[in-house]
Amino acid sequence: MPSETGRYLKFGSVTVLILLSLAYLAYTGVQDSKSYYVTIKELNGMGNDAYSKRLRVAGNVVPGSIKRSGTRVDFMLKENDLTLPVSYTGTEAPPDTFKDDSQALADGSFGRDGIFHAKGLQAKCASKYAPAPGTAPPAAPTKSMTQNGGSQRQNSAAGGMAN
Repeated sequence: MPSETGRYLKFGSVTVLILLSLAYLAYTGVQDSKSYYVTIKELNGMGNDAYSKRLRVAGNVVPGSIKRSGTRVDFMLKENDLTLPVSYTGTEAPPDTFKDDSQALADGSFGRDGIFHAKGLQAKCASKYAPAPGTAPPAAPTKSMTQNGGSQRQNSAAGGMAN
């Protein structure tokens, strides 16, 4: 009986050790992958906390600021009247939509040199596809639906019946 109890204690202690190891790995994995989304204004006001956290910052790419040198891309992000220099050194090339005036999201860390060092970069299409401010979107086309073999037509835009 004592040897059976010892076997259960060994099995239980190994199980607890494995569970604690898995919990530790899960916790450190979450801490390493956690990133905080901040605006450029919030980043400037964070003080020393900005240097120790993984951050995500979004803004519009300042026209003419993109400088490529090898695998590194330096550019400026702009939000309202504030700008932020960014240096991207990720493993993937910047997306095709990364151009002047495009919206970009940089993922990385803020350095004491005042430059945001990005390891990840996402970009949306430039705003040239959006309607110009103050213009109405184009009207939806009217649709007709034929009923009873073509004798009646319903105009969905007007909501009326016509023969």
